[in-house]
Amino acid sequence: MRTRPGHRRLAAVGIALLTLVGTAASVPSAAAGRDAHPHGGGLSATIRYTEYGIPHIVAKDYANLGFGTGWAQAADQVCTLADGFVTLRGERSRVFGPDAAPDGSLSSATKNLSSDLYFKGVRQTHTVEKLLDTPAPAGPSRAVKDSMRGWAAGYNAWLRQNRITDPACKGADWVKPVTELDVATRGYALAVLGGQGRGIEGITAAQPPTAASGATREQPDKADAARAARELFAQDSSDMGSNAVAFSGAATANGRGLLLGNPHYPWQGGRRFWQSQQTIPGELNVMGGALLGSTGVSIGHNAHVAWSHTVATGVTLNLHQLTLDPSDPTTYVVDGKKERMTKRSVTVPVKGGADVTRAQWWTRYGPVVTNLGSQLPLPWTATTAYALGDPNAVNLRASDTALGFGKARSTADVLASLRRTQGLPWVNTIAADSSGHSLFTQSQVLPRITDDLAARCSTPLGRTTYPASGVAVLDGSRGDCALGRDKDAVQPGIFGPSKMPVLKDAPYAENSNDSAWLANPDRPLTGYERVFGNIGTQRSMRTRGAVEDVAAMADKGSLTVADLQRQQFADRVPAADLTAADTAKACAALPGGTASGSDGKPVDVSAACDVIGRWDRTMNTESRGALLFDRFWRKLTAAVPEAQLWKVPFSAADPVGTPNTLNTQAPGFATALADTVTELKAANIPLDAELGDHQFVTRGGDRIPVHGGTESLGVWNKVEPVWNAAGGGYTEVTTGSSYIQAVGWNGGRCPVARTLLTYSQSSNPDSPHYSDQTRLYSQKKWVTERFCEKDILKSPALKVVRVHD
Repeated sequence: MRTRPGHRRLAAVGIALLTLVGTAASVPSAAAGRDAHPHGGGLSATIRYTEYGIPHIVAKDYANLGFGTGWAQAADQVCTLADGFVTLRGERSRVFGPDAAPDGSLSSATKNLSSDLYFKGVRQTHTVEKLLDTPAPAGPSRAVKDSMRGWAAGYNAWLRQNRITDPACKGADWVKPVTELDVATRGYALAVLGGQGRGIEGITAAQPPTAASGATREQPDKADAARAARELFAQDSSDMGSNAVAFSGAATANGRGLLLGNPHYPWQGGRRFWQSQQTIPGELNVMGGALLGSTGVSIGHNAHVAWSHTVATGVTLNLHQLTLDPSDPTTYVVDGKKERMTKRSVTVPVKGGADVTRAQWWTRYGPVVTNLGSQLPLPWTATTAYALGDPNAVNLRASDTALGFGKARSTADVLASLRRTQGLPWVNTIAADSSGHSLFTQSQVLPRITDDLAARCSTPLGRTTYPASGVAVLDGSRGDCALGRDKDAVQPGIFGPSKMPVLKDAPYAENSNDSAWLANPDRPLTGYERVFGNIGTQRSMRTRGAVEDVAAMADKGSLTVADLQRQQFADRVPAADLTAADTAKACAALPGGTASGSDGKPVDVSAACDVIGRWDRTMNTESRGALLFDRFWRKLTAAVPEAQLWKVPFSAADPVGTPNTLNTQAPGFATALADTVTELKAANIPLDAELGDHQFVTRGGDRIPVHGGTESLGVWNKVEPVWNAAGGGYTEVTTGSSYIQAVGWNGGRCPVARTLLTYSQSSNPDSPHYSDQTRLYSQKKWVTERFCEKDILKSPALKVVRVHD
């Protein structure tokens, strides 16, 4: 039997059908070959689809639940998933050519060849297999491994039983069955995204110096390196971010908790969210968004607790500076004793050319790396090299953390899951529960870099990079500069749970990708090590606006889910509230209403003064003046250094209110106005155009207006659009608000939840769920979630599908 759509009456028997399924085949051993194409062994699940293609997956155990999840994800996202599996197998160069670029969802590699060299190396050394075979809690649990096995079988079953219609991979020979190992490797790639994944170009390019090259490779300038490291780890330039706020019962209408989650993730590619409900009767009932290829729910809720994540400021890597043997640059010295690097030769097949073989060099600290992006070179000379440490390279526990959340009944259980599994690599957790508790914690897997260790062991380079960015560069020639181990840590070299910043039961706990310090300014978090993030420094415009908003909400009190919905789509521009009036006034005071552009030519900007003065200071689609201010603000902040932008500088005594008062006399202010007016006129865009006419995405030939604004404007509902003057303005969104959830409780058995997946469930343009939620997003409408059985059965769009291997 393949798939069987049914009438609504079948839903009532959907769960009952599970009892008729025969006993699942026994779990194959590791020796059965995780690289073999697995058969499902009689796995099955029942999927009930409701509005907007949201699947509610019911199965009798974790293997069968994984089966239904893999099947349903393939139905919506087969091409995106298949492209990712080509990456994870190290086959992009063979399929797409060595010089093309991956989509960036699984690493920072800029070319297929470097991506393949890394992931082929992971396969060749059986890195993920070893983690799969590590007993829990250091390794994944049986439930998670069963889910991975089931997910692979479900994905493969969908491939066998269905015809691909998505033009992105229709007829492509690179769409192949997958294995448990493929699924686990995807989780591994996400875990190391901020560590080895950030350094792939430098790992795969690292080669020992020759007599000639060793003399020409200079060590990085310390000041330049500090600046580059700070920029490398700055959240305002990342393609991932988030807002989340949890309100305790002290701020709500009924004394129960509330949670608003607003992750900012890529709108295309393999880091999209996908929404579902997962149910094992009597064992698990959870709903929310999962990153593609994940077996469980990443951000979501159950009947008792809701949670979201924000990308944390903790630096998930460190460097050890190696002192090399003068006679052999592949030998380094620790405590006076020589150690040879391990050479790993990796071969990658290449489309239309000869195979490429290249060596990678590994040390006790990790791989030798020659750069962290183009801005931070780490040259391998005759005397010095750098090894990259990444504690998440032995962390395959994130799925167990998520599973613990799914089974939690309170924020205390969420915290207990974090402490037990210690699996989250690069995010904070914000949670609320039906009893009125709130939680913020930066519980993530970080290298155990204490400030004391950094003080004792930093090299001259590290003494500049660590204070500036949290990137430690330690002396690799000293054994006493190893990272050590906390007694409560599940693995060596990381901080234990007792060192994590935690805020419990504050009236609100909020994070917008700054450090833990101001999760609630009335109860600031301090005392953590620099590697977690900074304290007493300027906050981003988005953090400042968010804290203003949620603090005002908490002071108002009597909050409901509707208040969360209003906050999500208020589209207020904090930067404009600080500067728009002064901008309009200074603009109007320009002699003759003119300003000189970058080319020195005078430009009449008088009409712009009027438009900015009348603008409502929001990024609503109907706002007139929003686009003008957006383009002006981008030019101004790019041209004027932060220190010259404000008359009142930052003060740690008023971190939300400072800096303030725009310095309209700063060189570049009038020029930014002139250049903005020139740019919009050249693009035939009226200065007072409605934002939605020129900030949109095109789906199925239709323009869909997009509200929200860029990072530097501080808008809660963040979007990062692509400017295309010839195309009419901002014509696509690269990253921004993605899986949004507003969750509360009213004392009944069902949570009160409103959700939205901004880019919709499917990336297949032939799917009815390619843009349906994108249109809702444009109109600021939400999906009323169907969590309880009675609500699922009432769905007018209900379709029941029984899926089998």
